[in-house]
Amino acid sequence: MTPGAHSFAWEDPTATLAAGGRLSGLEIWRGIAAGELPRPPIGALMDFTLPEVQEGRIVFAADTAPWMLNPIGSVHGGAIATMLDSAVGCAVHTTLPAGVGYTTLELKLNFIRGVRVDDGQLLAEGKVIHRGGTTAIAEGRLTAASDGRLLAHATTTCLILTPR
Repeated sequence: MTPGAHSFAWEDPTATLAAGGRLSGLEIWRGIAAGELPRPPIGALMDFTLPEVQEGRIVFAADTAPWMLNPIGSVHGGAIATMLDSAVGCAVHTTLPAGVGYTTLELKLNFIRGVRVDDGQLLAEGKVIHRGGTTAIAEGRLTAASDGRLLAHATTTCLILTPR
């Protein structure tokens, strides 16, 4: 392998997917945080950790790394968007009962300032601000863990997928 190359491995997500039929979204995310369920492959790719999980709120943490850089030397907007999309969507998921899913209808993202590889750990916090019967709205904040600087902000609207 080339020095500095990024590689990752993930666990088969089948157990986590199957748990969706018997566990609530909150129970699933608590199980992932505790290492009792495998994290989704995107979590392995981005090396997310879960410092906080509660109903309607979740925090993902990830360290910046050289493999995240774009051609001008800042952390790629796609990495930032992935963190925030995960946080806001999964915050909605924590409010759902067993067997109920969701999908993103809209994601809006504002980049507040450039993110550098030396910014260190990033925190993506998602919070539900409205949960109805068919849709939910959440907002997210990406901050630098070292000093709390706001780096990006997002909002999402999710469709709640009830079983037929």
